Amino acid sequence: MSRSTARNAPQRRPTVRRRPPQKSLGDRLIAALPLSEAALRRAVTWSILGVGAAVAITTASWFGVPAAIGTAVADTAGQAGLRVEQVDITGIKRMNRETVYAVALEEQPKAMLRVDLELIRQRLLAYGWIADAYVSRRLPDRLLIHIVEREPAAIWQNGGALTLIDDKGVPLEPVDANRMPDLPLVIGPGADRQEAAYQRLLAAAPALKPRVKAATWVGNRRWDLTFDTGETLALPQDNAAAALVKFAELDGARSLLGKGWLRFDMRDPAKLVARKPGGDMEQAVPEGAGPGPGPGAAVESARFARIDEV
Repeated sequence: MSRSTARNAPQRRPTVRRRPPQKSLGDRLIAALPLSEAALRRAVTWSILGVGAAVAITTASWFGVPAAIGTAVADTAGQAGLRVEQVDITGIKRMNRETVYAVALEEQPKAMLRVDLELIRQRLLAYGWIADAYVSRRLPDRLLIHIVEREPAAIWQNGGALTLIDDKGVPLEPVDANRMPDLPLVIGPGADRQEAAYQRLLAAAPALKPRVKAATWVGNRRWDLTFDTGETLALPQDNAAAALVKFAELDGARSLLGKGWLRFDMRDPAKLVARKPGGDMEQAVPEGAGPGPGPGAAVESARFARIDEV
């Protein structure tokens, strides 16, 4: 009887444990993001709304719908949350950040989709310090501005005014005479427009470049250079770079600077005139004569002649 009952009793099936479903690649990527799921949903929602509103405005303009309708769409999106709440500015080294805010956001609407990015960029480019600017939106509420600043290269003195300029002569800002930066000084009307050519001139004689403290643009045609030792070098109108290289070679061989001379004159390509207090010394510079030891140098030394001061 007991065997029959045991034989007829239902048998239990073995329990099978099911593995939890594996997450998809997309779920794993979302989980790895440093954002909560709710924040991610909001970002996606605002992106979709922003794209949809932009498409609506573009479509309305394409079919000739009055601009007021597109503006109304943008304002509605702004009321829903697409408003400029934060402005991120990068690239600033010397400029005042508040100035960038003022230039960029002057008379701009708060609705994000109505902000004129190109207008902001053009306003920024009109400001002296800014060489280039990049403006973009980051929905729902952030405006991004990246600034490329100009590099100051010299101080331009025109009359009694001092102005900081870049290597192309673009005025950057006024300079206080009591707080002048350690930069070369270019003097005279039109000297700012010659800044690029002036930089090329100094590059021809790199050994002398750090010793030049000021340059005067004379008669809108040539340069007078003033060195840190106080002497002035008058360069010719033509072939000024070649004359400066020749002077650098002579200074390297004979240490002309810092020896008590007042002025050197190379306007005549055939000779160098050096003036001391109370008299002049004139030296012919023959074509092809080198400044170093050798026959050429001996010839140059022999051609020094005393000129009585008139």
